[in-house]
Amino acid sequence: MRIGMNEGAIVVWENNHIRRYPNLRNIGLVIRDRECINQQEYEELKSPPPLELPIKSSKIICLAKNYPAHAKEMGVEPENLPPHPDLFLKPQSALIGPGENIIFPPQAQQVDHEVELAVVISKKGKNISVEDSFDFIFGYTILLDMTARDIQALAKKKGRPWFPSKGFDTFSPIGPVIVTSDEIKYPQNLDLELSINGQIKQKGNTKDMIFSIERIISYCSSITTLEEGDLIATGTPAGVGPVQKGDKISATIESIGTLEVGVI
Repeated sequence: MRIGMNEGAIVVWENNHIRRYPNLRNIGLVIRDRECINQQEYEELKSPPPLELPIKSSKIICLAKNYPAHAKEMGVEPENLPPHPDLFLKPQSALIGPGENIIFPPQAQQVDHEVELAVVISKKGKNISVEDSFDFIFGYTILLDMTARDIQALAKKKGRPWFPSKGFDTFSPIGPVIVTSDEIKYPQNLDLELSINGQIKQKGNTKDMIFSIERIISYCSSITTLEEGDLIATGTPAGVGPVQKGDKISATIESIGTLEVGVI
């Protein structure tokens, strides 16, 4: 099942059908009980409609340097990384959906792209074991972790928190859909790619993650209670670099699709 949003209504791709549920406007209902769509009226569509932000999560947990090659390009050898995932948070106001625009903040001189596989949490969980982690995954989507790199570099140099470099409005595009976990049997072997104006800038595969998805979920839940609809962004491969106003970004993850956004 692939789940998107169109004009506030849920759109579902399943068994070669595209159905829009005009009265079903809360994806939380589907996360709690996928069978609820069977009781809903729907419109059968012949082609995919324009899509919007698929979910507004209460919290967005992100990983820093979870791919060895990316750690190196950030100046850190993988053997010098901490023995657990390095986490930071992004605010809900950073979320935008497909077809929307990233706003280049006037405070920044350099904004970088980072394509990531994001996990959508299915239910409340605390101190989740590694073995049980996949029971807490509703699905997967694409997330762009945009970063004001010059602001981040200055904060690091002065020993200050670097939340501002990650937390600007529009700095977390996600989409275009959420693919339910049963549709992706091997999330630890998915190709990722990002291009700007048609030129490929990032290529990688989730098999190269330092910390696996189940370890990430387990560790995050040891710190904060995970809740229905939370997003966990699992890190980016090498090749991060700057975007400019007027750019068109296309981010693709195997088995999910392509997220396209602009920069203004």
